[in-house]
Amino acid sequence: MTMEDRIDELRERKAEAEKGGGEARIEAQHEKGKMTARERVDYFVDDGTFEEFDTLREHRSTNFDMDEKKVPGDGVVTGYGEVDGRTVFVFAHDFTVFGGSLGEVFAEKVTKMMDRAIETGAPIIGLNDSAGARIQEGIDSLAGYAEIFHRNQKASGVVPQISAIMGPCAGGAVYSPAITDFIFMVQETSHMFITGPDVIETVTGEEVGFEELGGAGTHTGESGVAHFSAAAEEQALDDIRHLLSYLPQNNVEDPPSVEPWDDPERECTAAEDVVPDQPQKPYDITDVIGDVVDEQSFFEVAEAYARNIVTGFARLDGHAVGVVANQPRVNAGTLDIDASLKGSRFVRFCDAFNIPILTFVDVPGFMPGTDQEHGGIIKHGAKLLYAYSEATVPLMTVITRKAYGGAYDVMASKHLEADVNYAWPTAEIAVMGPQGAVNVLYRDELADADDPDSLRDDLIDEYRETFANPYTAAERGFVDDVIEPKDTRRRLIRDLDVLRSKRKENPSRKHGNIPL
Repeated sequence: MTMEDRIDELRERKAEAEKGGGEARIEAQHEKGKMTARERVDYFVDDGTFEEFDTLREHRSTNFDMDEKKVPGDGVVTGYGEVDGRTVFVFAHDFTVFGGSLGEVFAEKVTKMMDRAIETGAPIIGLNDSAGARIQEGIDSLAGYAEIFHRNQKASGVVPQISAIMGPCAGGAVYSPAITDFIFMVQETSHMFITGPDVIETVTGEEVGFEELGGAGTHTGESGVAHFSAAAEEQALDDIRHLLSYLPQNNVEDPPSVEPWDDPERECTAAEDVVPDQPQKPYDITDVIGDVVDEQSFFEVAEAYARNIVTGFARLDGHAVGVVANQPRVNAGTLDIDASLKGSRFVRFCDAFNIPILTFVDVPGFMPGTDQEHGGIIKHGAKLLYAYSEATVPLMTVITRKAYGGAYDVMASKHLEADVNYAWPTAEIAVMGPQGAVNVLYRDELADADDPDSLRDDLIDEYRETFANPYTAAERGFVDDVIEPKDTRRRLIRDLDVLRSKRKENPSRKHGNIPL
């Protein structure tokens, strides 16, 4: 056989691999509004940059006549390419081949790719569209999943891991994404669940649909498992590209900066007008964030989940920062179980990847109630405290209004070694709010008063003047300065310029024991 013949044979084999499960199954994928694995990869990476490996691998199983059902590639596309000129490693499940189910060779392809990503220090992107373990391969499928899970753990905090759920993912196919840093879902066509509706009905008698059980709305708004919901696959892939623009390649690099487009000296006049004079009146903290950071740079994460706290990425003078903020518009910005989980996970991600954290504080305390106490608010609230306390990246904090009780401590206070802590003149920093404090401190006087309501109002005003202001904290050095809102952007940009050279290490240890 000549070289020309061999090249023709190679091209035929690769052409067969590109067909996946065949034209009929590809068409069925398209009819559902879904792209194929290779179409997703081609759309996602920069044109002409994807280098595939293990294209011709096939499964080795002989169970259930599987030796007669071999497809080159074995149901997953693996390789590397570039996104905006930066290397990323990608795997994409091919639902047209055995429903994207995972077998031994499938897992070997994915783990090889993950090992190479860890070794070279590049992000791992998983495009998931899988029915779960390949039943015909039995224990080999379970072993394959465990190998992938172990790589997820090894990669955690070393390279960014991002998962896109592009179809019905069940069983083992959802545990790997759950370990990764961010999960994207597509409305109506993607689902995540450990056990499907049929199994649930058989075991418990409960009838539930795919969307209610594990759709994008459920997991971005109720469970908090997923962070982003997109109307179409293209939007999900575009959003992943956008997210990557804020992230470093790995844990030893700094996050990428871009040429700044917004004036670093710009006054935050809009932010100054947002916060009401009335302490109990709600406002939208994203309006403050949007005015302080570079124009149009705020990219919110987990927007639909635990909406009483806001997390996301932004830029200050072109440099990436993570943003955490209480949201007074939702439950007055109180910290509850879900908000604590959302905030702590985001803080730990930023710290793992050298992304400075900017925190906006307007928090009246932790959410009271038996549901919260019985659900473990003490333990879960401590996670946010732990996350901020162990962080070694630059921490910058702005108290816009309320900072009461233990929640003041938790939200990147100076006592947790935050680097820069500012308060606006509207800030109220105290053990508790004026009304609650007066009811405790003057219980007897109020009980004996002829006009308790009038006395209470006078005492509240006195307490607010004496304690619930930023100046006592400033006198003690617990805030570095009380600043005018309009100066916030300028001060933070200058601080960040200094803090980018910050070097801090925690005590040597195997790892801490966060209260999981």
